[in-house]
Amino acid sequence: MKAIVLAGGYATRLWPVTKHRPKMLLPVGETTVIDRILGELEEDDRITDVFVSTNQRFADDFRDHIAASSFEKPSLTVEETAEEDEKFGVVGALAQLVDREGLGDEDLLVIAGDNLISFDIAEFIDYFEQYDDPTLAAYDVGSLEKASSYGLIELDGEEVTDFQEKPDDPNSTLVSIACYAFPADAIRFDEYLEDGNNPDEPGWFIQWLVDDGPVRAFTFDDAWYDIGTPESYLEAVAWELDGDNVVAEDATIENTTLGENVHVLSGAEIVNSSLDGTIVFPGTTIIDSDIRQSIIDRDTQVESLDLAGALIGAHTQLTNGD
Repeated sequence: MKAIVLAGGYATRLWPVTKHRPKMLLPVGETTVIDRILGELEEDDRITDVFVSTNQRFADDFRDHIAASSFEKPSLTVEETAEEDEKFGVVGALAQLVDREGLGDEDLLVIAGDNLISFDIAEFIDYFEQYDDPTLAAYDVGSLEKASSYGLIELDGEEVTDFQEKPDDPNSTLVSIACYAFPADAIRFDEYLEDGNNPDEPGWFIQWLVDDGPVRAFTFDDAWYDIGTPESYLEAVAWELDGDNVVAEDATIENTTLGENVHVLSGAEIVNSSLDGTIVFPGTTIIDSDIRQSIIDRDTQVESLDLAGALIGAHTQLTNGD
């Protein structure tokens, strides 16, 4: 079985933090979002190759990251886009990747690289192998408002009977989380596109498959985070840290109170301050400040400020000078 990890998004809702770095490389506890996925794929002997699919803008970031890691399976595959408005759509990009890398003769696992999931990917593959039908992972988001932002599915037992992509008026809260397994005979992206179907969201391809044969749903509980907004990223970090804090050995913490779910990265300096639910990137200095539920990018200086829900880009100076 081959695996594709989708890492081509530009994460504009997380700008400026992700303007010059892929969101899949954001820290979540002691690791990164994508490394959680790559680590599980590395350990599963059924996965022979892992293709990390990204764009031209972030290709070097992922190339360097993979080279510096201990993973042996991943290789980089690059779509010919460098800006958000040049994207082919997920299905279009998958079709190009399958052609470019000569895939399609073996079963295929496709998973979004910004997925933080609570189940083991091996369990998902186990479920897929029971039936050998196209299979998706499904999660109950518990809110109709949230459900309207995702692909909504309806089930008859474990079989998908309908799929609606981002419906305006959702009638359930069970959604697809961009984790799919396809038997070789279902890798029909070119056929789907040649029929004039929507190239953007994979949900439309799933609906096309539903109309043609059985598609199954692997449902799970506990946790899932689609890391696409500052809020969801902080929620994912809080879930991973579970109330603990992570402070780099070479960070400086002086006369400072750390609440819960605080991550202070290498070389940061926090003095006479209070932090809660906040991520402080390398080289940042925070003095005489109260920071809550915020993301402070690298090499930034914050002094004498009270911030909540802030998203501050790199190389910024923010002071409340009197």
